This record gives sequence, structure tokens and C-alpha cells, in this order.
Amino acid sequence: MVHRNASPNRIFIIAHAPLAHALRQCVLHVFPDGGEGVMALDVQPNVSPEETLASARIILQQQRGGGTLVLTDVFGATPCNVAQRLVDGVRSKLVTGVNLPMLLRTVTYRHEALDALVARAVVGGTQGVMQVAITAPQNQTRRKHDPEEHNHQQ
Repeated sequence: MVHRNASPNRIFIIAHAPLAHALRQCVLHVFPDGGEGVMALDVQPNVSPEETLASARIILQQQRGGGTLVLTDVFGATPCNVAQRLVDGVRSKLVTGVNLPMLLRTVTYRHEALDALVARAVVGGTQGVMQVAITAPQNQTRRKHDPEEHNHQQ
């Protein structure tokens, strides 16, 4: 049985500029009404971690919802370091290595319990990374009834 929250979890993307807002825009592209509860903070190179943390706290205070899942781009970088100081591990959780499949998965399941949402984020992010086999047109088998013997693409 999956526990669902009375109010959906918030998703807070903290990443190097302009990635956080770009990812949020991608969410709005896929889910035009999905922007509520999805926040973004672009970490600027000329802003101190303390100022970034203060901005993050203000953004969180302006939003209502269940718990908060914070997604950052790179472990050990400023966005992640700021987020580590922001989350409490109970009402908020942190996952790093954000990518679009991870984010879309979290938006889709944000009504689930926060711990379940963390698991969905990690699975969505890792399953979204794969090598795709490419078959080049020049390696494809020609049809026998093809009157053209040229090796050009149409």
C-alpha cells in the first residue's frame, strides 16, 4: 500500500545557473499545469553560498505543501552544499544528480510519501541514463525492389 500525502510534496531544484530554471521550464512543457510546487533556484557564480542559502530559505517559506524534495545537479558543488544545509532529513530530503527523467518522475509521483518519492527520483534518474544503439542509414539493408543503386539519403 502506497501512502499518499494530504498535500503534495514540493520539489525544489537548486542547480548551477541556468539549469534549475531550465529544468523547471521543461516540467511546464510536459505538464503545463505542473508548475505549482516546483521551485527553482539558479546558483550564480558571483553569489556567496550564504546568500544562496538565504534565498533558498525565502523560496521555501513562500511555498505550501507536504514535504520538500530538493534536487541538485552535482554532489560536492555549491548547489549541493547549500542544499545540505537547507534540508532536515525529515520534512525535506536531498537527491543529487538531477536530470529530466528524474524530475518528471518526481512531479508525477509527488503525492506519495517523501521517502517513496526519494526512491522514485533515484530510479527515474538512473533508468533515464542509457546508451542508445544507433543504426546508421548506410548500414541498413537495401530493399531488393529499390530501383536506385545510389548510396545517398533522401
